[in-house]
Amino acid sequence: MGIDGEPAEGVGEGAVPAGDWEREPHPSDSLRTFGAVVQALREHAGLSRAELGEAVQFSKHTVESVELGRRMPDDAFVERAEGPLGNTGALRKAARYLTRGEPGLAAWFRRWAWLERRAVSLYTYECRLVPGLLQSEAYARAVFEGTIPLRTDEELEEQLAARMDRQAMMRERPKVPFSFIVEEHVFRRRFGDADAMRELFDHVLERTAPRNVTLQIVPLDAGLHACLDGPMRILETPAGQRLGYSEGQQNGRLISDPKEMSLLCQRYETLRSQALSPYESRALLKRLRGVL
Repeated sequence: MGIDGEPAEGVGEGAVPAGDWEREPHPSDSLRTFGAVVQALREHAGLSRAELGEAVQFSKHTVESVELGRRMPDDAFVERAEGPLGNTGALRKAARYLTRGEPGLAAWFRRWAWLERRAVSLYTYECRLVPGLLQSEAYARAVFEGTIPLRTDEELEEQLAARMDRQAMMRERPKVPFSFIVEEHVFRRRFGDADAMRELFDHVLERTAPRNVTLQIVPLDAGLHACLDGPMRILETPAGQRLGYSEGQQNGRLISDPKEMSLLCQRYETLRSQALSPYESRALLKRLRGVL
């Protein structure tokens, strides 16, 4: 399931032409070549993907994504990998020639994904499922496995890697405020077994623990409210512009009109006052976890 965003011309400072976002990307030759070099050096060093992941402070799934050319390696990945992979400087030099692709992201979402990586604040309201930035890997996999049309195993892994990669920005940007408002019934919807549900709750609690992250839950007894038109996201650009995003079946819409953005912000702030406090919300998650 894509967490999506339709391209819009000339939105935001340094916006990329919409045509660049409409093509479904594939791993470039440079990414494949770089990944093959990483894999060869790792195997020469006698390291497993999990061991290299521990050394570079990324998951083994990230290591796999880099080796298969599915992911553009972060600067931190390149720098940290040099040591355990021989400290030859080859990775630093090769990384200069990488061309970026974004496999796993729906075409209509790429513009928003590009904007949110540069945002100075990010606000999310969700009424359907756990927001992508808070999903556990098992939850995200279950979401993708249940979508229609069915994905190949490779497509599913690309989407899963992209989803997990997006979450990295929450760890890497501790000064950016992240706010989430989520309906209680979203967390009550079961998937998998009790262990998978507990893992989800633990993951959400961990991701929302930092001081710059706020989670508020709209309780079941809150009644009707101003955000019933559907999920939405709001961000602020470095230039101070507020942009929004909404999505539906097989599409998404990037919103830049000031009047429409004013309404979205008013709705979000109103719902924020009606939702449980962050402390009460975390307590509710812990209670839901405890009864599994």
